Amino acid sequence: MTAEAPATKVLVVDDEPQILRALRINLSVRGYEVLTAATGAAALKAVADKHPEVVVLDLGLPDMDGIDVLAGIRGWSRIPVIVLSARTDSGDKVEALDAGADDYVTKPFGMDELLARLRAAVRRGSVITATGEAVIETDSFTVDLTTKTVTRDGAAVHLTPTEWGVLEMLVRNKGKLVGRKELLREVWGPAYATETHYLRVYLAQLRRKLEVDPSNPKHLLTEAGMGYRFKE
Repeated sequence: MTAEAPATKVLVVDDEPQILRALRINLSVRGYEVLTAATGAAALKAVADKHPEVVVLDLGLPDMDGIDVLAGIRGWSRIPVIVLSARTDSGDKVEALDAGADDYVTKPFGMDELLARLRAAVRRGSVITATGEAVIETDSFTVDLTTKTVTRDGAAVHLTPTEWGVLEMLVRNKGKLVGRKELLREVWGPAYATETHYLRVYLAQLRRKLEVDPSNPKHLLTEAGMGYRFKE
């Protein structure tokens, strides 16, 4: 006798109780395991703790914009995300898709259409894995890719957006060499691919803020002539 395959785990994020209830009922009777969240913060925690296989995400949440929730998820995971929103403007759709959404469904929606899109997202997601853990800890600092925060000795470390961009790129590729041009293109844009002095300045700043001994770093390493590597 073969064991049944585990139910696909779906996280539904919406602050409208009737939509949460309707989706929970409709998905549950079709064999999905349904998790729900009514705020962006709860959604990010659920993704990190419960590891759903697909997320259905409303953009109009009470505590933060759904685009920020999407950015938090994409900071560490490639889990499929279907945006379910009352925003019908093409600019909102483009922004969500550019931020990493896999699909966009507008309210009001047909349940059959949503279920079809959900099945497609699950199929795509079956060959996609997370890029790593949501929280990366070293012996001197902790990086939370979901909330985009860094702490050292229990205190928050303020990073500029550019410093965070550099750190996030390295942490998401932990253990791997990240080439100088690749890092510059990702953080500053294609026009800056040869501005290697930017990297020296920003890596020095990050080491001063995060390393115990900035002149002898243990985690933010330079590979001479090639690039940089984050070592956990």
